[in-house]
Amino acid sequence: MRTSRAAGELVCRAANRSFDTRGRQFGNTLTEAYRKLNPTAKVPTLIDGDLVIWESHTILRYLAAVHGPTLIGASAAERTMVERWMDFLLGALNTPYVAVFKDAKKAPAERAGDFATQSADLLAQLKILDGHIAGRHWFALDHFTIADIALGSIVKRCLEFPIERPAYSELERWQSAIDARPAFAVAIGTKPSVLTPAA
Repeated sequence: MRTSRAAGELVCRAANRSFDTRGRQFGNTLTEAYRKLNPTAKVPTLIDGDLVIWESHTILRYLAAVHGPTLIGASAAERTMVERWMDFLLGALNTPYVAVFKDAKKAPAERAGDFATQSADLLAQLKILDGHIAGRHWFALDHFTIADIALGSIVKRCLEFPIERPAYSELERWQSAIDARPAFAVAIGTKPSVLTPAA
């Protein structure tokens, strides 16, 4: 599961839009042709007609604005409620998530020296998410938005890391609702696609 790609796919599926998955293959981002599209040589990159977009949250915002406006909020105030959780993911959750993702399955002696610190930080961020989602169905508004899409695949991995952690019952409830969405199952690769050929 490539979480950045999965989020973009989920927006397309939520808006019932077809798309091309040729960017999935590992290694093709290092070609000269790909670097002309995306100078970072990373995924995802979206091509929509003549427009080339990269950076996963920029892609999410674009896809939602063009194909699923209810996914971003109806007003500037609502959009702040949606986008702050996307920014929280990048600014607070992503660093410990990446660190734990890299080392969680390694033997303790093979883990980075700051693994315990990063794990503690990850748990602190998950506690914030758990507290916020208590009594709510969705993170930002009273309906599913790109905040839930952006967080969904990352939080799923965090909850599955083989590390000691407390129960986050509210976050786990929310994640179960995300997991139950057919588009999410397709986007993370646990269910074959009906919009694109199975990878």
